[in-house]
Amino acid sequence: MGKKGDLSNFERGMVVGARRAGLSFSQSAQLLGFSRTTISRVYKEWCEKGKTSSMPQSCGRKCLVDARGQRRMGRLIQADRRATLTEITTCYKRGMQQSICEATTRTTLRRMGYNSRRPHRVPLISTTNTKKRLQFARAHQNWTVEDWKNVAWSDESRFLLRHSDGRVRIWRKQNENMDPSCLVTTVQAGGGGVMVWGMFSWHTLGPLVPIGHCLNATAYLSIVSDHVHPFMTTMYPSSDGYFQQDNAPCHKFTVLKWPPQSPDLNPIEHLWDVVERELRALDVHPTNLHQLQDAILSIWANISKECFQHLVESIMPSRIAEVLKKKGQHCKYRLCKNVM
Repeated sequence: MGKKGDLSNFERGMVVGARRAGLSFSQSAQLLGFSRTTISRVYKEWCEKGKTSSMPQSCGRKCLVDARGQRRMGRLIQADRRATLTEITTCYKRGMQQSICEATTRTTLRRMGYNSRRPHRVPLISTTNTKKRLQFARAHQNWTVEDWKNVAWSDESRFLLRHSDGRVRIWRKQNENMDPSCLVTTVQAGGGGVMVWGMFSWHTLGPLVPIGHCLNATAYLSIVSDHVHPFMTTMYPSSDGYFQQDNAPCHKFTVLKWPPQSPDLNPIEHLWDVVERELRALDVHPTNLHQLQDAILSIWANISKECFQHLVESIMPSRIAEVLKKKGQHCKYRLCKNVM
């Protein structure tokens, strides 16, 4: 009664379906009209390989770069993340009997999980500040979400009318975005556009204040007097709140001791990301600084409560743990999504 020859994909699916329905090999063979050996073979292939197709599993041209070659190419990437396709291909061919082209290099790198991406820009952290970050994390590793709710976060940010993404690209895998060899360091500096200062806590979104070309000591003390003190008095009448500020050189008001060069620890940085993304998503983009400032203030005012509460509840405990794990180095940057 057995059917000779290979089965179609549909017939193989019927075999698997019969077995999964609880029928024995004999019952499946009798129901479908195939031999018991065929039923057993098809079901075994499905269990071991997830295969229900009659097509051969491997076909097509043999890969020019074998496992050994992939390891060699991986070492080249690790040695120079900024190498171009031409440079990688040239270095790979040295000492190899088989020659490859750039297209093969690109295909191999993608098969290995590498893609050409722009590096994340992060502050250059000195050895001294790395130790300070680690000390801060150790001092606050036992803080609960309730403790972090008592912190008012602050920072300033500059938004530009036009954006430059740069031309530097690197080769990395999806989970290597914070690998030290995949980063481009930056320094704290100014630029064109609109500069604003803002603050928030778990309880509420605070004021967003447009400021001049730079935030000097005089302007900052004015902000503290006009905005920080009223906010802290209103939100923390029992004086159980902490005011956080980022230790920029011009800042003189210190409440919560904060490690220098640590924007990745400040959840307000995610709110700046929110503003930046919403600015870029506008149907009509600002054409002058006045329009840009109005757009920034409007976006800030519409950030949802769920967004900034989520930042405090989920980010701070995990960031402290990550700084401890990485011994003071950069944390992986995760953006807040679905916030407006």
